[in-house]
Amino acid sequence: MRAILQRVSSASVTVDCTVTGSIQAGIVVLLGVHRDDDKKVINWLVDKIINLRFFEDGKGKMNLSLLDTGGSLLVVSQFTLYGDCRKGRRPGYSTAAPPEKAKELYLKFIKETKNRDIPVECGTFQAHMQLELVNDGPVTLLLDSSKLF
Repeated sequence: MRAILQRVSSASVTVDCTVTGSIQAGIVVLLGVHRDDDKKVINWLVDKIINLRFFEDGKGKMNLSLLDTGGSLLVVSQFTLYGDCRKGRRPGYSTAAPPEKAKELYLKFIKETKNRDIPVECGTFQAHMQLELVNDGPVTLLLDSSKLF
């Protein structure tokens, strides 16, 4: 899995003129699923995201996690994180998981996060979405589970 994490002061996702998810301070997670991913990746990724010291303490150092701050997550599926732009002019997506598998793991990711009492909002899988956010910092990080497993 790949996840782009953006520290935000606010964010929302809209589908067909309807807001499907909205948070105040927290993290926007753009989540891509690789064709070889399985559920063992989910626990690692959830643990990493909620414990990552991503937020500033009183001295301006990034020493606080999402758990420390009581922030929320806005999770949006994004298969384009596996776009391969090395050849030609159109990205290839052959390493992205097929939609059925990607949806299953995306929903398991959300469920596992909720099981840890993290407030979670989300987009709609396979929908055309508009994402609005105020990136705080800006702080943006990339997590890629393929570097571990």
